[in-house]
Amino acid sequence: MDKHLHIISHDVPWPADYGGVIDIYNCIVSLHSLGIKIHLHCFTKNRKPQPHLEQFCKSVHYYQRKVPVSGIALQLPFIVSSRMSSTLIDELKKDDYPILIEGVHCSYLVYKNIFAGRKIFLRPFNIEQQYYANLAAFEKNFLKRQYYLQESRLLIKYENKIDRNLPLLCLSKTDQKFFTEKLFSQTRFLPVFLPWQTVKSKTGVGAYCLYHGNLSINENEKAATWLLKNVFKHIDIPFIIAGKKPSAQLIAAVSQIPHASLVANPGNEQLQELIEDAQINILPSFNTTGVKLKLLNALFNGRHCVTNEAGVAGSGLGNITTIADSPKSFEAQIQKLITVEFSEEDKNKRAAILYSLYNNNSNAGTLYGWLL
Repeated sequence: MDKHLHIISHDVPWPADYGGVIDIYNCIVSLHSLGIKIHLHCFTKNRKPQPHLEQFCKSVHYYQRKVPVSGIALQLPFIVSSRMSSTLIDELKKDDYPILIEGVHCSYLVYKNIFAGRKIFLRPFNIEQQYYANLAAFEKNFLKRQYYLQESRLLIKYENKIDRNLPLLCLSKTDQKFFTEKLFSQTRFLPVFLPWQTVKSKTGVGAYCLYHGNLSINENEKAATWLLKNVFKHIDIPFIIAGKKPSAQLIAAVSQIPHASLVANPGNEQLQELIEDAQINILPSFNTTGVKLKLLNALFNGRHCVTNEAGVAGSGLGNITTIADSPKSFEAQIQKLITVEFSEEDKNKRAAILYSLYNNNSNAGTLYGWLL
């Protein structure tokens, strides 16, 4: 008998070119490989319909994000109110298949308890109220900062009204602990689905340190700037920053340090080469929610990785990364590792842990058992 599943995505998950859709796309591919008939529902603002998705899905539906009316906008987070759709609800009412909601963004139907008694699972990407509070803390633009603060406040109110019996599938143990403490009775840990399933780290020694990320996100810009001013200003080791849309301020900060350089808007192939050839991938984080795909990419494809406690919180990756939590400790670990060969033994140790946690086939089987 055919098994069917509705998946509601906050965005069109192809191309899988940023963190928010990488998990969704690889989850779809993995569930499809188990024979599940997927009915995909995508909200979109700028991304176009993608025929590529039809090879993994029984049906694909697209819904244009809307600017909500002012009254609704004052009561609900914008990430939710812009994704309310009566057309989606009508489509879901045509059958009683289970529903997997990807992100709090798409959860209006459970907030309003429209499908009471239906098998529904919510997969939060992270703790959104904390994520927006962090964005506000790092934002220099007054209007953007006020928007992030308002969104955080609305998310707190919104999440407090969601049914505490709704099953949640969390990407990290930290997020699972948070939602359990918020009295959600069915929280489960399901690791992120990844495009990398084989550790391809090169052995030997590289020639530089690398920080990579979407530099238009203020938290990533802060991390890159922090490394420049607090770490690499004091050590004469080649340092590359790579990512999308660097600001004028970051470009200026890089120019102040002779042994630092910036690769702006690298293509995916170029970025992967930078990650693979680096001696150390350095990825400090300033929040503990969700899972850090940058770090997982570096662990599957790069040599040594240095981060802080926030970077590995709830991930189970602490044993295969080097932890530093102050500028001095980052300096010390970088100077220690910059000439240390990455060995086959290092690679095997890393692979054992990554394969036990981030095996798409195994995790898809677990999810299959929960959903169907």
